[in-house]
Amino acid sequence: MKKITAIVRPEKLEPLKEALFAARVSGMTISQVQGCGNQHGWKEYYRGTEVLLNMIPKVKFELVVDDADVDALVALIRATARTGEVGDGKIFISPVEEVVRIRTGEKGEAAV
Repeated sequence: MKKITAIVRPEKLEPLKEALFAARVSGMTISQVQGCGNQHGWKEYYRGTEVLLNMIPKVKFELVVDDADVDALVALIRATARTGEVGDGKIFISPVEEVVRIRTGEKGEAAV
């Protein structure tokens, strides 16, 4: 099993969520986050003083999926979230050693 974490633009929340449901992803966690990368924020003026705003709002998707599904889901996320501009986001893929369903105690793929 692998955990796919995708950090994307906020305006891609609904299109990506719908694309993942259409791909039959059984579950996901979505969080509103802030961060900075190559964009390094922007400058605004507040009461005549220049202020650098470098924490940019993003949306984080987290999915735990079968190893065989990773490449297809990464391609789907890239196709859906890509605008071609700086700040489109990142995808991180990590191994998942074990999953336990709290309610039933099921383990492994049965718990996903």
